[in-house]
Amino acid sequence: MTVLELYKHFDNSFPRELSCEWDNDGLMCCPDGEREVKRVLVSLDVTDGAVDKAIEGGFDVILSHHPMIFKGLKAINDEHFISSKAIKLIRAGISVMSFHTRLDAAGGGVNDILAGLLNLKDAVPFGDGIGRIGTLEAPVELFGFAQFVKDTLGAPTVSIADANKAVFKVAVLGGSGKDELSAAVAAGADTYLSGELGHHALTDAPEIGINLIEAGHFYTEAPVCTFLADTLRDLGIESEIFNSNTTKRI
Repeated sequence: MTVLELYKHFDNSFPRELSCEWDNDGLMCCPDGEREVKRVLVSLDVTDGAVDKAIEGGFDVILSHHPMIFKGLKAINDEHFISSKAIKLIRAGISVMSFHTRLDAAGGGVNDILAGLLNLKDAVPFGDGIGRIGTLEAPVELFGFAQFVKDTLGAPTVSIADANKAVFKVAVLGGSGKDELSAAVAAGADTYLSGELGHHALTDAPEIGINLIEAGHFYTEAPVCTFLADTLRDLGIESEIFNSNTTKRI
């Protein structure tokens, strides 16, 4: 399978029409579309570490969730950190393909995986089709559910805003979900879980009437890497997952 054939496979599985209008993803870097794909490095982010790993490990493609190029580059030189990465990749003949909000919205993608990990039943889309909302088997108390989230996602910490409600109808959105808080409330969620919600949302949540759990951008989206690696395995392509989390907690 060539680079272009692999991209077409994922592009068909996660079509661009699922992307948010503001998003930029797809085939980020492609020095040779006809290169045979033998090894793929799967990473949530295309960090310097991921690029170096791909070059040193002889990988043909980096497959990521977050786009390597999000805003337009005005120049390609080694003075800008993103264009510098692109230059290194092109020299090494390594392609990068990223699937962002379309992978959030797609069936079986980021948020379906998150809902499944948290045992949500009958999860359906909410918030422009990106997030998911479903129910637990039975109502549980917030702090116990938050601990379950922390343990399940491997997050070092979670932040909680307590609206004094039992947790039963839960909305989830991996990554940054603060813009969909109103949509979660409108969908009837008693609890909303996301990676990033921010100080003001957490402060206002009890007055709004919804529990909030902020579990970390990386930790709410990282499980999709296993899904992507499994998909590559089914295609007969060797892959490895790279941990792109550079945040340290002390």
